[in-house]
Amino acid sequence: MSNPMKAALLIVLIPALNEEPTIADVVSRVPRTIDGVSRVEVIVLDDGSTDATRELALGAGAQVISNPRNLGLGTTFRNGISAALARGADFVVNLDGDGQFRPEDIPILLAPILTQGFGFVTCTRFGKREYLPRMPLLKLWGNRWMCRLINGIVGLHFTDVSCGFRAYSRETALKMTLFGTFTYTQESFVDLAAKGVAMTEVPLKVRGVREFGESRMASNLWRYGTRTLPIILRAMRDVRPLGFFGSLSLLITLLGAANIAFVGSWWLQTGFTSPWKSLIVVGTGLILLGVLIGVVALLADQLGRSRRVLDETLLLTRKAYYGNSPTVNTKATPSHSEKESPGPNP
Repeated sequence: MSNPMKAALLIVLIPALNEEPTIADVVSRVPRTIDGVSRVEVIVLDDGSTDATRELALGAGAQVISNPRNLGLGTTFRNGISAALARGADFVVNLDGDGQFRPEDIPILLAPILTQGFGFVTCTRFGKREYLPRMPLLKLWGNRWMCRLINGIVGLHFTDVSCGFRAYSRETALKMTLFGTFTYTQESFVDLAAKGVAMTEVPLKVRGVREFGESRMASNLWRYGTRTLPIILRAMRDVRPLGFFGSLSLLITLLGAANIAFVGSWWLQTGFTSPWKSLIVVGTGLILLGVLIGVVALLADQLGRSRRVLDETLLLTRKAYYGNSPTVNTKATPSHSEKESPGPNP
């Protein structure tokens, strides 16, 4: 009987922008032999680098896909996933090219997919006290705030939703539909959770501060937040339209009712509505707007049902386009709300 793992292909994606000091080391340290995987390929996704990133990556043995100019991490990642699927990847791992993550930990990250049936695994920098990285307090606070936001949207509990060290099964990569150009990290949680993908996190030790240069994504926390939040809100609007528009409708309606209640209270005490007559108009307008958005919420929820059908159609189309010949037998897939955190190998 043939070995079901025989033809399993892992493709490691390394997005990079001007990572000349570290890219060759990162590529060379990617394990080429992993239990459950017969072949490993490394693809560096060069997002318009102006230094020698491309040449050094090629010299270290990686394939390189170069953007003609800087297109953003989100766009680069999507293109990388498409390239991995086109090459027949059974598993995909992505990690940054700046040396903050240990490529030697790829087998640990991949293990829950190979042995436990998970579809998506992310590294967490905050899962174990002994692994907590050194980083500025403001950045640490930003990560925690982002976790609370994403956990509230997806209804799960993760300790790190911004980490760029992740693993995907082929099925998960085929299901993923992302739109953000700036980043993909938080949007992918919302998208995959809405599609019922089994997700977990693995605590790993990482470098909290880059050895060379500054982070191009999070060096300015305000810029990162203002560019990431719209991506998250759009993803929430798309996958949870009733909750998104319904919450907005409820908030606006309550504000309108508060205005009316205040004027009513003033009238009961004084017998007059002056000088607050304008609040009656404002309150009435807000209530009407809230009701209108409530109607939009119902219509959006109806469209959301159509989106689920379109997602299934898109998945079947992608399988036909990229080919769908799974080479790996995994254990029964757990519920997407199940989460384990296997530690490093001794």
